[in-house]
Amino acid sequence: MNAAPPPPTAATAQRSLSDHVAAKGAELHAKYGPQIGWQQLQQVMLDRSQVRYPCEIAFTAEGLREGEFAYPHPLGDTPEDGFIIRVHPLYMTELGLVPQLVLYQLVAVNYGEFASTDDAEAFAAAALGMEPEAYYDSLCRLADQLGGCGCG
Repeated sequence: MNAAPPPPTAATAQRSLSDHVAAKGAELHAKYGPQIGWQQLQQVMLDRSQVRYPCEIAFTAEGLREGEFAYPHPLGDTPEDGFIIRVHPLYMTELGLVPQLVLYQLVAVNYGEFASTDDAEAFAAAALGMEPEAYYDSLCRLADQLGGCGCG
């Protein structure tokens, strides 16, 4: 007679989610890479295997906190209502860099409050084919354009 396995711990669940988001990022990279630019990002946003809920990108500072480069703003009470990923208008002239900002936000869209900033970094780094440390450094440089992100 086999005993039931013990219930997963919070740490085990978080590790599982972290592994999953990194794998999803690698899947996105394989499907849309090797370079994820503005055009590829537009395709990703429509791909429900990559972006669970409807999303669009808007270059606006509305609703962004000071120093915040982007935020997925819900369009309704449920995720199925969709999101607008608000990206600071400073980046409108740097469309090739916008995927770095938006891919980070997609983890919050896809997994909600269960995902951590580490998960967002792991997903985006894998999606872009970057080492996590290199992605983090690049993200901090982009955020620093707004006056500092507290990185480093």
